[in-house]
This record gives sequence, C-alpha cells and structure tokens, in this order.
Amino acid sequence: MLLSIRSLTKVFPGTRALDGVDLDLHAGEVHALLGENGAGKSTLIKCLTGAYARDGGVITMEGAAIDPRSTLEAQGLGIGTVYQEVNLLENLTVAQNLMFGREPRKWGLVDSRALRRQAQAVLGQYGLDIDVDRDLGSYPVAIRQIVAIARAVEISGKVLILDEPTASLDAREVAMVFDVVRGLRARGMAIVFVSHFLDQVFELADRVTVLRNGRRVASQPVAELTRMSLVEQMLGRALEEVVEAPHEGSEAAPPLLHFTGMGRKGVIEPFDLTVGAGEVVGLAGLLGSGRTETAELLFGIRPAQSGTARDANGDIVLSNPRTAIAAGFGFAPEDRKLDGIVGDLSVRENIILGMQAQRGWARPIPRGQQNKLAEDYIKRLDIRTSDREKPIGQLSGGNQQKAVLARWLAMNPRFLILDEPTRGIDVGAHAEILRLIGELTRAGMSVLVISSELDELVAVADRVIVLRDRRHVAELTGSAVGSDRIMQAIASEGEAA
Repeated sequence: MLLSIRSLTKVFPGTRALDGVDLDLHAGEVHALLGENGAGKSTLIKCLTGAYARDGGVITMEGAAIDPRSTLEAQGLGIGTVYQEVNLLENLTVAQNLMFGREPRKWGLVDSRALRRQAQAVLGQYGLDIDVDRDLGSYPVAIRQIVAIARAVEISGKVLILDEPTASLDAREVAMVFDVVRGLRARGMAIVFVSHFLDQVFELADRVTVLRNGRRVASQPVAELTRMSLVEQMLGRALEEVVEAPHEGSEAAPPLLHFTGMGRKGVIEPFDLTVGAGEVVGLAGLLGSGRTETAELLFGIRPAQSGTARDANGDIVLSNPRTAIAAGFGFAPEDRKLDGIVGDLSVRENIILGMQAQRGWARPIPRGQQNKLAEDYIKRLDIRTSDREKPIGQLSGGNQQKAVLARWLAMNPRFLILDEPTRGIDVGAHAEILRLIGELTRAGMSVLVISSELDELVAVADRVIVLRDRRHVAELTGSAVGSDRIMQAIASEGEAA
C-alpha cells in the first residue's frame, strides 16, 4: 500500500462534503475516481493535496501518517496534481516551466545550456522530442499536459493526481497522454485518474472508486465491473426489472429547427438534431458527457466549427449569443447564481434585463412598462417575493430560477434551452417549473431540457437524446422514453446510434 485514506471527513457550513471516505492507492496502478457533480471528488483531492484542511480522518503514506497543510507541502511528500486547465506559465519556455524553481545555476545565474539539456532529458523519458526553448503556449494542449505531468512527476514522484486531463483533447491527443500515464504506471507510480469519460476509464484504469453525496459507495477492480453496474453506482439507482409503462409523448410535431453536422473540436463531436414546434427534447448523460456543451453550441456561447442551423426561412447564424437571441433562442444556464442572475439587482431589473439588452441601453424601457412586466411574471410564475424591488439574491433558489425563466418568457423565444432547470430547488418549485414547461410547449414553444434527473426527463420530454463521451449516441422516442432505457444507452458500449 503506497497511500491510504481512512474516514476522511470535510464539513462546510450547511453541508458534509466528505463523510468518512476510505481510499487505498497502490504503487503501479491507475485508480479512477468517479462521481457526479457534488459527489466529493474535488474536495477529496483538495484535502489530499493540502488545499483544504480536513475535519477528520487519517492519511498515511508508506505507513507513516501525513498531514499536508499546503500544495507545496504535499509535493514535498510526493503528491503532485495536474488539472484540466494546465497551471503552468504559457509565456515561459518549455524548459523554464519544466525546471521552474529548480533551475541549474552557474556563478549564481541560470545555466541556460544545462537547463536546456536537463529539460530535453526529462521529456525524452516521455517520448517528446520538441524545442524546449519555444514558449509553452505555442504548443497544443496535449503537449502542455505532458509537460505538466513531467513537471509534477519530477517534483513529487510517488502519487500523481490527474484531474480531467483529457477533457479538452481529441482522440489522438488522448492516446498520447495515455501512453505517458501507462509509462508512469510501469515505473511504479500511483495515479489517481478523475474523469467523466467511462470509455477512457475502462481503457486505462486498474481500479475504480465511486463517490456519491460525499460518501464512498464502491471500490473495486475495473475487470469486475460492467458499464451498466458503474452507471448504477454513480447515479444511485439500480436498473429496474419491471418494464416501465409506455411513454405517452405528443404526436410528431412539424419541424421548426434543423441542426446538421454541428460540432466543435475538443468540445462536442458533430451531431444532427431536429426540433419540432412545441416539442420537448431532453438531453441525458453523465456529467461531462457533452450535454451543456451541446446547449452552448446551439446558443452560440461556443460557436460551432462545423455544421449548419436552419429553419423554414433558410440558414440561421449562431456565431454568438446575440445572434442566437435574434434568431428567437433563449438559454437558462445551469449555474443561475454565476451565469443567470445579477444578485444585487432587483427582481424587476433581472426580469427586464434581456429585453433591455435587446433594445440597447440608449432606448431604456419605460419604468411603468418595467413594473407591469415584472408584476405580470411574478404573478404568472408565482415568484415568492415581498415586492418586485427586492434584491433577487435574497430569494430562494427556486424563485431565482423562475425569475430567470421570466426574463426569457418576456422576450417570447421560439426555442428555449433549459440547463438543469430544477437543480437545487425545493419540491414545490420543482413541480411548478415542470408544469410551466408543459404550458410553454402547449402554447407552441419548443424546449430543450438538460437534466441529470432521469425521471424528470421521462416526465416532460417527447424525445430524449443520450450523450456519452461528448457524442450523441442514441435517440429514444415513444415507448422507449424510460429511465431504464436511458441508463442502458448511457452505459452501452456500442457506437453512436
């Protein structure tokens, strides 16, 4: 046993982020750490690397208790971390990044020749023959990842934590990084591999630990797992033996929007999607599968590098959110506090924000019209607030979400994208938002709903698109729209459907 964690506990105000978690790491293994959003993966890593002080539990390295109080101290103990966003200095050379803080010196000055020679020797161990005098930022992300891994290994050398290292890489670049990781495993390192990509987990990892709601729910060799059993552990529900009742979806709706070959390298593989008038299309998949990335592509937040969008009148430009709004699109994001509301502004100001931006700030909406719009939507959506001038940051999560919806409804979009519309809200508000989705579609609006709650998708969606590893892999319609069928599609080993 190289490293052992026992009963690791971390408490934040109002939540127990880690609740007695155990984890064992062996030399010469790749150990995948999995779990959905909020499972506790990031908190565990931060406790292990000294970024957080733990509230309970014991960590031992090679049999001796350790208590890192900073990332620098953790590195000194042999624990290094490489994140999805490479935390190196892109304006420095490869050699300077690799040897930063450990530069060879001569007469008190950095010995450039020795620096170059040592950097080339280190990277040669990873099969990289590159110009180490070039700025790191001039190289592709995969090269930067390998340089970051090499630096972490040189500094630490016992435990390497890779936090979503392949999230921005294409298949060829993933293969490059995996070759490096396998080489480190052969050298006896213990590697923690955090990823949302199940195919990569089964390809690379020796063992898997699954966290859910701050607790460890499973830890076992990959060879003993199926994709379905792993998905069940992550989602916290077993596949039911009974056959679900047929889904009563709406009749086929006339096409409203056609998206063909839409994709962006490293973000989402090209996909086709047709949305009918008054239809609810659901997007399902594990965290990191490409659900939000699909929505951001359709709304122009991350413009597509391939494909076209069109309606009955011809092609639609989706180069940025402004063009998407002009095309009649709306988008309520997953993180309403960060991306949805302006907490210090009033409920009224948040509701009229979209309309005002569309008009331009030189043409302010008259205050009387603002008041009427705000009062109408507060009543229509049952937004619980003492008055329209109350700062929206003081409202509950569910009421904030309804105010964000009101902003888009005031603009009367024909296509509304809802990313996790019921996350973090109480049961009553949850039911009201699902009811509202039904009202909108009956009035002719088309809605795309992203949700981690499978039962929620089954309740509202006419069709469900299933994503895995940044690809659209299946489309379920009619009687196939059921939580069990969605789980099967998520876990399937087959090619895209």
